Amino acid sequence: MATCTRSLWKGCQRQLLRGGGPTSQTTPRNVPIRAFAAVKAQKKDKTEVAEEPKKQKKVINDENRHKPYGKTAWVPVDDVHILRYYPRTIYEAAEAIDMLKNFQKLDFTPHEQPVYVDLRLNMKLEKKKKVDPFISTVHLPHPFKAGMNRVLVFTEDAHQAKVAMENGAAIAGGVELIQPILDDEISADFYIAVPDILSKLVPLKNKLRKKFPKSKRGSVGLHIPKMLELFKTGHEYLVENECYIRTQIATLDMPKEHIFSNLRTVLLDVCSHRPADMGPFIERAIMASHTSEALWFRSQDVLQPEAEKVE
Repeated sequence: MATCTRSLWKGCQRQLLRGGGPTSQTTPRNVPIRAFAAVKAQKKDKTEVAEEPKKQKKVINDENRHKPYGKTAWVPVDDVHILRYYPRTIYEAAEAIDMLKNFQKLDFTPHEQPVYVDLRLNMKLEKKKKVDPFISTVHLPHPFKAGMNRVLVFTEDAHQAKVAMENGAAIAGGVELIQPILDDEISADFYIAVPDILSKLVPLKNKLRKKFPKSKRGSVGLHIPKMLELFKTGHEYLVENECYIRTQIATLDMPKEHIFSNLRTVLLDVCSHRPADMGPFIERAIMASHTSEALWFRSQDVLQPEAEKVE
């Protein structure tokens, strides 16, 4: 009896599925849907929108104040004081050189230690343009290096190679020097070339990188003796981190006048890479020796012509 009931129930289920009859007791209701047109958004006039006032940076003029804003006094009374409570002291370049020499005597440090300058440049130009980071070689009036730089000359002309060797070149040759340079068998401080051979030196670009001969740096030309005169005793510096120059200018045992002359030569060469009508190129200048503290100095006073200083 139970078997007959089960078979009958299964047969009823098949019939219901085939016929498309409802398998559940609840039936879905057909709800009528009406589509309405969307309301067009009204554009607000730009003039009606109240613009938020921009916060302007408050500039405080400390000229007529008895002390700078947020500081303790203009000048510290004691030799020992907390630096952040007083405005930074900016020295004259000549005064900063004298202080470095006095630091060396008081600290009993070596006389021949190097003197460095750290410059921050304003690389901005018109219409959101910037000065490209550059590498420059300058001839210092008072060199601080004892020896000469090794200079390699690329030329395929036998006469030019002979002239180069007579004027102090370490090595002179053509494309036969490419493979020894790639194998680190030959190296030099500077590489100069004549224009005719420049296209054949492309394999050395990745190897030499910044030392690869370029006309902008003055390392490509036909006047080989003049180029050798510059690069044999020349001092090279470059722009790092987009706007900083850190380079040595002298040694502390040199006379004060020689250090100042080298400093002025470097600053003038740096400022030649940007139009003068764009304003000051050097934003911040620091001088220091190997063991001393950093001294901020006024670069504009160094750049003034000698005639203006006398007046």
